Amino acid sequence: MSLKDALQHYLSVRDGIRDARFLVASRTPASFHGDSGISELWMEHERIEAGMECSGACDRSFLDLKIEIAERILGECSLCPWRCGVNRQMESGRCGVMGPRVASEFLHYGEEAPLVPSHTVFFSGCTMRCVFCQNWDISQNPSTGRHIEVDELAAIIEERRRMGAANVNFVGGDPTPALPYILRVLSVVSISVPVVWNSNMYMSTESVRLIMGAADLYLTDFKFGNSECAERLAGVHDYFEVVSRNHLMIAGEDMIIRHLVLPGHLECCTMPIISWVAENLGTDTVMNIMGQYRPLYRASAYPEINRPLYLEELEEARRWALREGLENII
Repeated sequence: MSLKDALQHYLSVRDGIRDARFLVASRTPASFHGDSGISELWMEHERIEAGMECSGACDRSFLDLKIEIAERILGECSLCPWRCGVNRQMESGRCGVMGPRVASEFLHYGEEAPLVPSHTVFFSGCTMRCVFCQNWDISQNPSTGRHIEVDELAAIIEERRRMGAANVNFVGGDPTPALPYILRVLSVVSISVPVVWNSNMYMSTESVRLIMGAADLYLTDFKFGNSECAERLAGVHDYFEVVSRNHLMIAGEDMIIRHLVLPGHLECCTMPIISWVAENLGTDTVMNIMGQYRPLYRASAYPEINRPLYLEELEEARRWALREGLENII
C-alpha cells in the first residue's frame, strides 16, 4: 500500500473532498439529557459507533455527547492511566493541568510532508515525564502559555485554514489533559479542517474512544519497547501495555507513528516497537523513524542517553524496519 493509500481519509479531508470527522459528528443525531448517568451516555455513544439509528428526542449531536462525557470525566479525572480522580476544574492531577493553556500556535513547516503547513496548537503539560524531553519547557511547566477562550481558538483555527493550513494539529506537551476543551473548540469550528491528534498515546481507553470519530489522523509517539525503560526514563507505569492497546484501538484509522531512536536502546526499545507495529498494525503502517535525539533536560543524569545518537544506530533501526517489511518509512 502506498503512502497516499495509507492516508487516504486524511488526504481527502485536507483536499476538500470530504468533511472532517468532527463536522460529521456534529451532524450525527444523538439522544441524551443533562441528568443521564455516565453509563447511559456511554451506551448512547456505543449505539452511534455501531451505526444504529437514533431513537428518542434526537435533538443533540454525537459531538455534543462526546463533550458531555468528557466534561463528566473531567470532574473525576480519568483521561489518562494515572486516573487521579480529582475534579480538574478545582485542582490539578499528576499532569498539573487545570484550565488548558496554549503555549503557542503557528503554521509549522517542519512536520511530515503530508501535514505541512500544519497549524500546530501546543498545549502545556503532559501525562509523562520523559527525562530527555525535547519540549520540556512546555511539557513540564503546565502554567506556561495562556488560556484562550473556546470561541477565540475556533476563530484562529478557521483563519489558519483560510491561510492555507493543511490541518489543525493538537500537540504539546500532550493534548490529552485538554481533551474536553479541544472537543468544545471543535464544536464551534464551522469549516472543514482535518484534525491531527498528535499524542504520546499514554491515554485512558475513555479518552481514545472520545477522540475517535473527531480526529482524522493520529500522529502518535511510540517511545519505549517495554515498560521498564518507560518507568525509569519517563516516570510512567504499564507504558507498553497502555500504548500498544491504544494503537490497537485506532487500528485501521489513518496514522503516522513516530519513534525517536534513543542512544543505547535499539534492542530494548526500537526493534521491539518496529516488530510489534509490523505484526499487529500491518506492514503498510506509516512510520517515521527519527534520528534527531539530543541529550536535553535531565538526560545528563542517565549515562546511556547522555550523548547524541550515532548514525550507525539510526541506520540499524531503518534496516530493521526494512527487514520487518514496513513499506512506508518516512
